Amino acid sequence: MCGGRRIDGFTTFTAELGFGVLVVRHVPARVCAQCGEEWLDDSVAATLEDAVAQARARRSEVDVLDWRARAA
Repeated sequence: MCGGRRIDGFTTFTAELGFGVLVVRHVPARVCAQCGEEWLDDSVAATLEDAVAQARARRSEVDVLDWRARAA
């Protein structure tokens, strides 16, 4: 948004589920080196949507995931 350079980085994703919360750490993102704005690739966003759906199905009150564990 500010016109800064986007670099590869990581972010923490959170989703409020109503009955609980999902936190996913170390999510790959493009991050603006100037303002810190973050962008997710479509495939990353789709994977996060699946994680939210699974947390909702489990009715997790607090669920903390590490993205890196999904790749291992």
